This record gives sequence, structure tokens and C-alpha cells, in this order.
Amino acid sequence: MNKLISSVSPHFSSNITTTKIMLDVIIALMPAAIASVVIFGLRSLLVIGVCVAVCIFAEWGFEKICKKKNTITDLSAVVTGMILAFNLPVSIPLWQAAFGSIVAIVVVKQLFGGIGQNFANPAITARIVMMTAFSGTMTSWVFPDASSSATPLALIAKGQTEGLPSYLNMFLGMRGGCLGETCALALLLGGIYLIVRRVISWHTPVAFIGTVAVMSLICGKDVLYQLMAGGLLLGAIFMATDYSSTPATKSGKLIFGVGCGLITVLIRFWGNFPEGVSFSILIMNILTPYIERLTRAKPLVGGDKA
Repeated sequence: MNKLISSVSPHFSSNITTTKIMLDVIIALMPAAIASVVIFGLRSLLVIGVCVAVCIFAEWGFEKICKKKNTITDLSAVVTGMILAFNLPVSIPLWQAAFGSIVAIVVVKQLFGGIGQNFANPAITARIVMMTAFSGTMTSWVFPDASSSATPLALIAKGQTEGLPSYLNMFLGMRGGCLGETCALALLLGGIYLIVRRVISWHTPVAFIGTVAVMSLICGKDVLYQLMAGGLLLGAIFMATDYSSTPATKSGKLIFGVGCGLITVLIRFWGNFPEGVSFSILIMNILTPYIERLTRAKPLVGGDKA
């Protein structure tokens, strides 16, 4: 007798697969990856390579030990490795990059059941763990000319605005920061590609970025610097749109984006950290089940009684 497989509705077929989605994300990340090599040198490529390789190996090894189906061909580990690398300074010791990759894949992703089951974005969570464990090397910023200095957000927080790069340099990425977050042009190109390909919708990125812009204007801050500095564009486009850890409904995506923007502004303007994107996304990841419950469609009960 044939084995019957049953599942709840709706039932439909689609040629969209996880592998295809992840491949689109990898393509969208390539402009920022290329920009990081141009801006920071070949070591940027080495950091990306280590993160990707360790993420793949960690996923393969964990699933091998647990006798689970191998999933490295879905390319999600590659995406996690690239995004984690983009959140690291180019001078990070490679063993620390490897440690963060293991945390992202094993602790945040696989221990919660694998792809689609993680409650938080693996790369974001791993970055926060690394900031706690390796605060010195995680805040050692290298400028394109190989000199070390503070990031634009740190300079603004200290009131040292005379040392800020020009708007053009900010847009092109000629500033200190994590290797994949500096070039606004490259990140915007990747975001447009994902929206055109319908891999992501505009709701969360626009709500996230728009909230930071409006609050910066209200608080008397330089809006363009607040949008291009730090990891706002990287977070809004590539991490706040993660399928597993963010709301699925359109209204939920808007709420999620607004929440991320508000928390980012609170931390940037009044917190002890000059940057708040990572913390804002992680906090909103935790709130995602409640946002889903609030915004999901309610079934109609009963009907008109004649």
C-alpha cells in the first residue's frame, strides 16, 4: 500500500524553491561584496570566505552528527555566512569570524530546528554575541586608507562633526565601518534587485528606513548621515526581511519596520551604543509571534440569520 502524505490547505505547486530564493539573495549581496574588496582590500574577501566556509561546514557537520537530512545545497548557510561577514570589521581575527559563524549556524539556526524554525536572524544574533565576547576587535574600525579611527556614528555621538566624511564618500562607502555596510550605493542596488525579483517586499525596508529618517528630522539630526551611516541599509534590506524571523503579513511587516526604526533611533540618540540596528532587529524578532497574532486575518464566524 502506498504511503499517503497529508497536509493542511492551501495546496498549490510553485517553481520557487529555497535554493532559488537564496541564490537571488547571494546575487543581491554581490555588489556590496565587490565594494568591500575595492574599499578595504583583499582581506575583505578572506573574511567573507572564512565565514561562508565555516557556516557550510558547521551546517553539514551538525546535520551529519544528528543524522538529519543534509541541507547545505539550499544555499542558506552561504547567505548567513555572507551577511555575518558584512557585519564584521575587515580587521577581525579569522578565528573570531569562524566562532561567530558556528554560533550563527549551530546555536541560532540548527538547535532550533534548522531553516524556517529559527526565532531570530542567525547573523544578527551571532554579531551581538561577538560584540559581547570580542568588544575590542569588533569595534576596531579601519578606514579605506588603512588607518584606524571612529565610525561616522561614533564621531556624531562625540560631537566631532568636523571629522565626518562627505555625503558622496558616505554614499560610495569611503568611510570606516563593517566591511559590507559602508557602500550605500551597492546595498541599494541589491535591495532594488530583491524587490524586482519579488524575493522581498518594500514594506519592512521602507518602514524601517522611513522611521529613522522621520525621527532624525524631528530630533534635529542630519538625516542623510543617519541613513547612510552604520548598518541601517544592510539591516533594513537584508536582515529585517528574513522570512523565518519576521512577520508574513503586509501590516505586520510595516509594524516590524517601524518598531526596528524606533528602537534604532532610541539606541543611537540616547543609548550607550552609537549604533542600534542589530539590537532593534533582534528585539523585533522576539516580538514577531505577537505581531503575527495581531495582524493575521481573522476567519469569519457564523453568518446572517434569516
